[in-house]
Amino acid sequence: MRTIAEDPEMTVTFGADQPSLAGNRCRLPQIDHELPAKAVAVARGLSDSFALRLAKHDDAVHSRMQPQGDNARAVFESVEQARVESIGARQMPGMASNLNAMLNDRYQKSSVNQARNRNEAPLEEAVSLIVRERLTGQAPPQNAQLLVDLWRPWIEDKASDELDALTDKIGDQTAFARLTRDLISALDMGDELGEDPDDSDSDSEEDADPDGDQAEDQEEGDPAEAEAQSSEDAERAEGESEATDQDSVEIDVDDVPDDLDADDAPDGQEPFRPQTPFSNSLERDAYKVFTNKFDEIIGAEDLCDADELTRLRNYLDKQLSSLQGVVARLANRLQRRLLAKQNRSWEFDLEEGMLDAGRLSRVVTDPMHPLSFKMEHDTSFRDTVVTLLLDNSGSMRGRPITVAATCADILARTLERCGVKVEILGFTTRAWKGGQSRENWLASGKPATPGRLNDLRHIVYKAADTPWRRARRNLGLMMREGLLKENIDGEALIWAHARLLARPEQRRILMVISDGAPVDDSTLSVNSGNYLEKHLRQVIEEIETRSPVELLAIGIGHDVTRYYKRAVTIVDAEELGGAMTDKLAELFEDDAGTPTRGARRRVA
Repeated sequence: MRTIAEDPEMTVTFGADQPSLAGNRCRLPQIDHELPAKAVAVARGLSDSFALRLAKHDDAVHSRMQPQGDNARAVFESVEQARVESIGARQMPGMASNLNAMLNDRYQKSSVNQARNRNEAPLEEAVSLIVRERLTGQAPPQNAQLLVDLWRPWIEDKASDELDALTDKIGDQTAFARLTRDLISALDMGDELGEDPDDSDSDSEEDADPDGDQAEDQEEGDPAEAEAQSSEDAERAEGESEATDQDSVEIDVDDVPDDLDADDAPDGQEPFRPQTPFSNSLERDAYKVFTNKFDEIIGAEDLCDADELTRLRNYLDKQLSSLQGVVARLANRLQRRLLAKQNRSWEFDLEEGMLDAGRLSRVVTDPMHPLSFKMEHDTSFRDTVVTLLLDNSGSMRGRPITVAATCADILARTLERCGVKVEILGFTTRAWKGGQSRENWLASGKPATPGRLNDLRHIVYKAADTPWRRARRNLGLMMREGLLKENIDGEALIWAHARLLARPEQRRILMVISDGAPVDDSTLSVNSGNYLEKHLRQVIEEIETRSPVELLAIGIGHDVTRYYKRAVTIVDAEELGGAMTDKLAELFEDDAGTPTRGARRRVA
């Protein structure tokens, strides 16, 4: 990447968060230790894409030439990315292969490959793929073929000449950008182009030496008129500033990495990121965040000192005196069921193997019956990791959060004894009523529909690779006064899901425990009433239909079956332990499979 980008100081990291590029800092997806060929090819494709963006793209030219309208700007951005990637693909066959793998993976995980008509298929994606095809001669990825077929007749009928003209200017970004604007105009979006950048350049040169006569006339005229004119200019400038602020902060939540601030982007531009799962929305009013600058992902041990954690854990243990025995018995039952699936089994009535002494009577009763043999073999038990995502909202205060902490604690111990790794996560917000995000919004002039308007706090109580004995004390943090605030479930699900995808285990299970629909007063006061709930439904659908992660939910006094396909609702928090163990047992029962005919199991 450093060589291609011509930047020896580039910093490259790998992680479970969204791949991103900001300045010369790049983050790529985590790769398993086994280095599967597909994952390596996808990571290489992303690295080539980022490096080419740095080497072949000029942010100043792009900013000057880009259209003003949202739709036209999306087409402009996607065509420019197709240009820089096509330069590398034309020069290096290996890079072309890597980029193809990246695109195939992107569209395999995207919902656009299931579009039934043009209304469900993003135009900018289709234009980008057709431009790439013209520039490189390579057909679109197989997983995106349906998308291209839906749009190709219309696009080529409208802008065939403009598409052909792009090939000769691939190495000149400015000339290519002018032709892209012509292409956008041919696609009936000319009204979104805004001012011609070439004309604005000449105007700016003239404005550099303004006419002094006008200023003198204003000074000699009526002072009241001059004051009114000055006030009008100030209001216009303020309106333009407000619009600019609104454009700069309305960023899709999945396009913003957790550990990179907006200050890292070059020249104040939004960092470039590829389209990835959960960031590819078919709707124009996609879920947004006003700013993620104040969000945090933090370990429980970092939220308070060791002495306070110990005190809180002791308090939690006292609350558990009446509940721990019941949940422990349920956990033991789950442990017996899991261990039973990991024992050996016997297969009988075979033609060869160990002689089955219990069936020797057949030789006496029926001399024509062949001797029976048996064989012992190990039962398949897939390597598994379970994530418990706990709602840490204010409505969980009291008995519900105490029971949830107890169940998570005992379940982690139980599953660890069975060789199943457990991760315990919590989600809430840093403040009531919006916190610093809302203050920032107010200072920016309160732009309309800002999206999510609060400071997220995602808490890691126990990482999957951390032994229970080391994380036991952290669960006491849930007893801390003032921790539980608002709940924004959709983004918490995306976060927990991304952490699971980075795990090497074969089977990954995500269990959500919540007592209500997502609620954040600050966000809902400036957006539609179902804004957070709508986003939660979209995220759940993505995970349930397109992810290898198995998702289930338990609602405490709240019907979560209207959100999740695999869910259970309990009325009393005391039922949580039984619900958790039963649902997990059902999952492992499903995983056990059907024994071979004639096979019987015994506990070793």
